Amino acid sequence: MTETETHTHIPARNLVGGDWHEASGGATYEKRDPWRPDVTTGTFQASDARDADAAVDAAAGAARAWAALPAPARGAFLAKAADVLESRVERVAQDMTAEMGKPLREARLEAARAATILRYAAGEAWRPIGEVYAASVPLQRLYTLRRPLGVVALITPWNFPIAIPVWKLAPALVHGNTVVLKLAYDAPRTGLHVAEAFAEAGLPPGVLNVLTGPGSKVGAALVESPRVRALSFTGSVAVGHGVREKATARGCRVQLELGGQNPLVVAADAELDRAVEASYAGAFWSAGQKCTATRRILVHEDVYDDFREGLLARVAAGKVGDPSDPETEVGPLVGERAMHEVLAAIERSRDEGGTVLAGGERADEAGYLVAPTVFEDVGDDALLSCEEVFGPVTALYRFSTLDEALERANAVPFGLSAALFTRDLNAVQRFSEELQAGILHINSQTAGADVHVPFGGLKGSGFGPHEQGRAALEFFTETVTVYQDAPLG
Repeated sequence: MTETETHTHIPARNLVGGDWHEASGGATYEKRDPWRPDVTTGTFQASDARDADAAVDAAAGAARAWAALPAPARGAFLAKAADVLESRVERVAQDMTAEMGKPLREARLEAARAATILRYAAGEAWRPIGEVYAASVPLQRLYTLRRPLGVVALITPWNFPIAIPVWKLAPALVHGNTVVLKLAYDAPRTGLHVAEAFAEAGLPPGVLNVLTGPGSKVGAALVESPRVRALSFTGSVAVGHGVREKATARGCRVQLELGGQNPLVVAADAELDRAVEASYAGAFWSAGQKCTATRRILVHEDVYDDFREGLLARVAAGKVGDPSDPETEVGPLVGERAMHEVLAAIERSRDEGGTVLAGGERADEAGYLVAPTVFEDVGDDALLSCEEVFGPVTALYRFSTLDEALERANAVPFGLSAALFTRDLNAVQRFSEELQAGILHINSQTAGADVHVPFGGLKGSGFGPHEQGRAALEFFTETVTVYQDAPLG
């Protein structure tokens, strides 16, 4: 018999036009706990194109009045929603852990971070939205304005099921747009907390509309909708490229975040203990299910053996297992398919000549748990060197010079995040100028992003303006130049 959590008997519903709705076709789906798959964590609406159209209708209907509302008044709704989420951090974290397996201690941090993002975005309501320029003729005012686009659609992933939806929708709303948010299929309950928070904050109907269901139906309809002016997507490379092609073909503004193949470089003068800890956290926290996770660790040959010994000792000491245990560092992958994909990548990497130093196997009979896995002897043209394996898998490489490390770090089509551990300021300067990634860390792990600074990648890791901070203004508004001449008489 399948066990079901007591608070999930009633199917969760979509938020459309200020009301809670079942999917137009009446279909639902169940989400199961990746640690104990016999437990159903919730039943959700399996929405389709009809629901997407209804949500766009609601957003379009609310757009004019929302854009006309003064920005500080819009920001006040974000602040109220932040209060609601802040009061529910533990509940949100527990739901996140149950439905997608993120260890509870990380889930708590992410849930709290969502409230912080909303508060930051609320403050953006008080910042300038244009510039004044010197005029070339007398008695003229020459200035620019930032204006909202209208209806924007957001398609978000399961690996950060509350932080990413919030960091997309918060700037979209405060800058005067109305939103249709399509939540990740594998983590809908966590995202619905955001919908509930804004509903309790009294947000006007239609300003934020939230849908659950398969991306192939809901997401595709949003991508193709002619009334959606801008679309922000975080997810896989293949899906992202399809989104870009279809949306830009109809003139829609597109923003993509597509992952990375992130290097961490350990120089000969690095503080090895810090580098080991950062490598462990970057590679294995969240079971490696982060676009900024550490996939490649390049270590100077003079300290390679010492670093290798330290990292393997840290892996052996790590707490792996039940994500609801506050002490657990590495929990399960999000689902059975994800687990099999990671295990298949491990086997392929063995076949390509890689040597497994730690892990390399399923670590629980029931849960979708893969042991933290460390490879060495991986070729630069092998799978682990070139492609993102979205799980707790990393590889060690030796290098002899900084030139070599930079060349090998850059020799992939991705460029999201990178880290360097060193005491050498010259190396830091070269790294910051030559490493082809949008986010660079010096003496810290490759993962992590503050709310007030731009987030995004170079090369194949991203498309369009970066997210977060003031950079979000670039994507969610359009610039208008105004020539204002004084009357002649």
